[in-house]
Amino acid sequence: MKRIIFYIFLCLCALVFLYPFIWMLLASLSPENEIGALTFLPTSLSLNSYAQMLSKIPITRAFINSMFVSSMVTLGVLVFGSMVGYALSRLEFRGRNLIFFIVIFTMTLPFQITLIPQYILMVKFGWVDTYWALIVPGLMNALGIILFRQYFKSIPQDLIDAARIDGCGDLQIIFRILWPNSLPALVTVGILTFMTSWNDVLWPLIVIRNDHLMTMPQLVTLFAVGGAAESQLGVKLAAATLLALPIVIAYLFFQKYFIQSMASTGIKE
Repeated sequence: MKRIIFYIFLCLCALVFLYPFIWMLLASLSPENEIGALTFLPTSLSLNSYAQMLSKIPITRAFINSMFVSSMVTLGVLVFGSMVGYALSRLEFRGRNLIFFIVIFTMTLPFQITLIPQYILMVKFGWVDTYWALIVPGLMNALGIILFRQYFKSIPQDLIDAARIDGCGDLQIIFRILWPNSLPALVTVGILTFMTSWNDVLWPLIVIRNDHLMTMPQLVTLFAVGGAAESQLGVKLAAATLLALPIVIAYLFFQKYFIQSMASTGIKE
């Protein structure tokens, strides 16, 4: 009986958490006059809000832009983050721990502090209104470095020594030895990086003004607050649903590795 009550409680908690997302999806399929009533089950389902949204904004182009930018940023963080994490976990050099603590310290700095210097650099480089401004600043991630560093510490040193005896260099050890044995860490860093890059709104609003280069969150934000939605709540909810869908799908497929990495990646000295 205690277990049954416990599972009922968990189901209620899950329902409370999922209700806003379920309501958003159903409301985007509901007639416009029923959305304001906050009814859970609409009298009829229609794709009219999605059709109007597609006719008002270039959401397909924005989706492609977001996928390209987020994928490139994620790939860069996996490559460069694993290289730095390997150096901080396995290579012996003076100042290694100091560099690690500096990396941790950068996580405490709010993005607004580095916003203006980064924008000035984009202007100096001539990268405003280009993909470079969206991709390059995100290629190095402090959280990715820390997760890789901690996970690489859990891999036996004997495996790395055996690779060195076989003639592998540091890059070969990273990509041919550590990567295949660090799938949970790769998935975790990949999901977190992709999600952060996909949901980023402030930075694209600053460096991108061309409609053909806008990311999906940026376009949806301008669509919702800029007047193009014409106060139609269903159209706004349809855009928000499409914006959230890729992240939900990615997490559903990779949640096992995500949880495994978060459980096994601890603080190791």
